[in-house]
Amino acid sequence: MNQRPNPRVLLRLLRLLRPYRLRLTLAGLALLVASGSVLALGNGLRLVIDNGFLAEDSQALDKTLGLMLGVVALLAMASALRYYQVTWIGERLAADLRQRVFDHLLTLEPSFFESAGEGRAAGEIASRLTADTSVLQSLFGSSISLALRNLVMLIGAVILMLVTQPWLSALVLIGIPATLLPIIWYGRRVRQLSRTSQDRVAELGRYAEEALRGIQTLQAFSHEAVDQHHYGQRVEQAFDSAVARTRQRAWLTGIALLVVFSAVGLMLWQGGQAVLAGTMSAGELSAFIFYALLAAGAVATLAEVAGDVQRAAGAAERLLELLDTQPTIHPPAKPVTLPQPTRGAITLDSIRFTYPGRDTPALDGLELNIQAGERVAVVGPSGAGKSTLLGLLLRFYDPDQGHITLDDLDIRTLDITALRGAMGLVAQEPVLFSGSVADNLRYGDPEASIERLRTAAEDASALDFIDALPQGFDTPLGPGGVQLSGGQRQRLAIARALLKNPAVLLLDEATSALDAESERLVQQALDRLMIGRTSIVIAHRLATVVNADRLLVLKDGQLVASGTHSELITTSSLYRHLAALQFGAETLANA
Repeated sequence: MNQRPNPRVLLRLLRLLRPYRLRLTLAGLALLVASGSVLALGNGLRLVIDNGFLAEDSQALDKTLGLMLGVVALLAMASALRYYQVTWIGERLAADLRQRVFDHLLTLEPSFFESAGEGRAAGEIASRLTADTSVLQSLFGSSISLALRNLVMLIGAVILMLVTQPWLSALVLIGIPATLLPIIWYGRRVRQLSRTSQDRVAELGRYAEEALRGIQTLQAFSHEAVDQHHYGQRVEQAFDSAVARTRQRAWLTGIALLVVFSAVGLMLWQGGQAVLAGTMSAGELSAFIFYALLAAGAVATLAEVAGDVQRAAGAAERLLELLDTQPTIHPPAKPVTLPQPTRGAITLDSIRFTYPGRDTPALDGLELNIQAGERVAVVGPSGAGKSTLLGLLLRFYDPDQGHITLDDLDIRTLDITALRGAMGLVAQEPVLFSGSVADNLRYGDPEASIERLRTAAEDASALDFIDALPQGFDTPLGPGGVQLSGGQRQRLAIARALLKNPAVLLLDEATSALDAESERLVQQALDRLMIGRTSIVIAHRLATVVNADRLLVLKDGQLVASGTHSELITTSSLYRHLAALQFGAETLANA
């Protein structure tokens, strides 16, 4: 994260501007007109002094001032047009870039966002989408326009200085290349410090998001003071980085101004001597001073913009890192069509899978056949590989060895959207999103009518509490559905799965965190949901799955037993041990 960003990465972003070539052309023309108008004012100044004041010709003075007023009006209109166009372009670029990065992020597998140690936490990525794109918006919507405008002004001013007084121009031009040395020297420091500063601001966002997301746990453990202290440390680190970056930019700007205006001062002394000697008119000197000041100001502005470019290069590199990340789960080039209706028969053949960065496989040589419409429960101790099985079925990961089939088709040959469309997931901690109840339910079917929503909610035992909400199905839930109980969130997740109408239902400990009454309601809803579907149920609480068609016992990523509850009690020591822990030895003895 501390490598130096390369300003050339900004050139890659220019591709995003191709659709807006007309606006770029208009902005460029307006920039040229505005710059030319400013340069024309210098010659007008010469005419005002030499032909007006010194010649005491009021008509020439009036005419020249009138022309200058017209030039000023043209300058004002061109500047307004340039400002509008470049600001629009900057805002459009930021919007397009945010959309492109967000769209790309949604194609990456969940494991990418689980690598928090590599700067991939949700808060850090959100910072890239907001803060970093704002930096680029400022660059393309303001700084680059200023740079181009001042570059044109610099070139024009230098040409006009050479035309007006070649020998005096040399004094000013000496200062221009002299400013390049501090720009190059300090620019490198600014670029590196800008990247560090942006990383620390992103860390602030990540830490704050994590603390606020877990606010109940934080307050329950009276951890406020500790987190305030830790956040304060990060605030100070971000502040120190920003101050260090600002210090370098201040040096960069100050030295550039000192060098250029020292040359201007020397030029004024020499020009004043020439006027006194009669070899130069007062108007020529005034025009020359005007052009010299334009050139000096242009160089100073370019030095400042150089700092903006270095900062933006760091932001662009962080965003392009996301865009350059390729998903490890690759869709097939020519996907096989999944038959409709999907039956839901699943086969796992010699599956071996190890999570990245780990040595021990999560699943090792797993062989499994699940018939269409079969209700299968997966049990075993923590770390046995139960949730990993669901992740492989949904292609959040691909197995290292072996293959998985759905209705006799290798799932790697299927379109990922079609594969996941055939499966419905109800997790232990269901994820709800900001929006209304209806918005969350329509994740299952975006086109579902209110009648279908009510039917699904009723089948999920959720209709009563939804109708009791202030606005019913239109009630906003807030971030994560925090206003609802665990049982209510779980029933909404079941209704969402019902609307999806999947062929395969995946239940990941869907009742383990609920009270007895909520568990009863959720279990009733799940029983209705599983009718006519292949169901794979992960459960710690064996009482919820004893009536499954088949129970699979996993240990250390391997299938160690399979059968009904009554069969496993007598044939599997591990299952008998798990059952004894939950039902009690006496209950098992009477079974």
